[in-house]
Amino acid sequence: MNFDLRFYCSLFLRRLPVMTALLLICSGVGVVTALKLPPIYSTSARMLVEEPQIEVDTVTLAVGAAEQLQVIEQQLMTRANLIDIAQEWRVFDDMRSMTPDAIAAQMRSSTRILRSGGRGQATLMTIQFSGRTGQIVAGVVNEYVTLVLEKNKSASIEVVKKALEFYGQEVDRLTSDLDRQSAKIISFKNSNSTALPDDLVYRQGRQTLLLERLSDLEGDRSGLVNQRAEMVAVFEATGSLRATGTPQRQLSPEEQQLNAWRLSLQERLSIYSETHPSVLLLKKQIEQLENQIREQGNIGNLEADDQADAPSLLDITLTDIDQRLEGLDRDIARTNEELEKLEESISATAANAIALDGLQREYENIQNQYNVAVSNLNQARAGERQETNNQGQRITIIENASVPQDPSGPGRTKIAAAGIGAGLGLAGGFFFLLELVNRTIRRPTELKSRFGIVPLASIPYMESRRERTMRRTILITAFVAVLISVPAVLYYIDTQYMPLELLANKIINRLGIG
Repeated sequence: MNFDLRFYCSLFLRRLPVMTALLLICSGVGVVTALKLPPIYSTSARMLVEEPQIEVDTVTLAVGAAEQLQVIEQQLMTRANLIDIAQEWRVFDDMRSMTPDAIAAQMRSSTRILRSGGRGQATLMTIQFSGRTGQIVAGVVNEYVTLVLEKNKSASIEVVKKALEFYGQEVDRLTSDLDRQSAKIISFKNSNSTALPDDLVYRQGRQTLLLERLSDLEGDRSGLVNQRAEMVAVFEATGSLRATGTPQRQLSPEEQQLNAWRLSLQERLSIYSETHPSVLLLKKQIEQLENQIREQGNIGNLEADDQADAPSLLDITLTDIDQRLEGLDRDIARTNEELEKLEESISATAANAIALDGLQREYENIQNQYNVAVSNLNQARAGERQETNNQGQRITIIENASVPQDPSGPGRTKIAAAGIGAGLGLAGGFFFLLELVNRTIRRPTELKSRFGIVPLASIPYMESRRERTMRRTILITAFVAVLISVPAVLYYIDTQYMPLELLANKIINRLGIG
């Protein structure tokens, strides 16, 4: 469909009064708002987060610079602080009619807090406030700065106090745990003093020595038992047993030789049997010597002495051997008893070692925790001294808030231009909106395009005088209604909801025009 410039020009001229009214209304509102808005003053202060002058790890309760500024910002922008500052400096003219929530909301909208920083960069904080006078905005910003410094100081001290309290309690708790664990270890060692792994090597060596001693004792006992049996056998075989050193009469050489052969016979009988050639030979020699001594008349005396001394010597010897056997039996019993105890203690040593290792590991774990807690407590004390001497992390002012001499807003030209632009947009929107919603047939070409017919002729709609008057009346009424309703709505908003300058300030701040 061809564009009919003449037709749309006629439509534009027909709708021009309404469009002009919309343009004038929006432009007027923009210009009036720009002129009515009071001047806005703005100032700011900049602060720097300084790192500690002496590096002390104030344990894990401390927060980073960025997190600390974020916490301080949230504490600064609390409802109570904002209301107190607004009342102290009389920030708004009509504060008596404003609710506390409205005051806090307006203070938040007038305050801007910017933070910057990063790895390898200084952490900065900028506080900016906008208000109706330069003295007010400077005072408010200085109040903000004072609160920030106080919050930072109190927060740092609070962190150190919490660290001192926490790690002091940890040290006390772990000290008690160490004492209890030490008591458990001591009690266990006392209860198992004979089966501890510390002296296992000694007990094993003692066991070896006792086994050797037991073997020696059993060998000695076996020797005594054999000796006793041999003496009894010799006595039964020879009928005599003479002990050396027994007092007796003076013997002749033949008698001495006879005694020597008899002793030799006893020794050989303890080794050989009676049918052994050497035993038979020695017996024959003794018999010959006895015959020789008998011929001399001394053999009877010698035999009498032997018969008198033999029983008493045998009894004495056997008694001595029996006493020695009893002593050896007692030693063997004591040795076996000690060996049994050693065996039990050695067998229990492995289980005791495992249990003691568990107690010792628990003690070492508690000791490690205690060492860490003591180290952290010392660091917290160093941090407390650092904060006391103002050498820790702190916030310093690098640029104070000054009293501005010239207003920073509002941007009156921008506001007026925005009102004119809004009027133009509203007028254009009105024109195109009517064109979109109007579906009536107004030209011959529309008959052809819509119904597919070619009219022979077209007769425009002829309005009667009454219809023309009615149409004009409706237009004039609508124009007047717009002229009346728009100011009425603006007046209602200004008086009942929010002053127009505040609303405009909020819109300007939201759009970033001012």
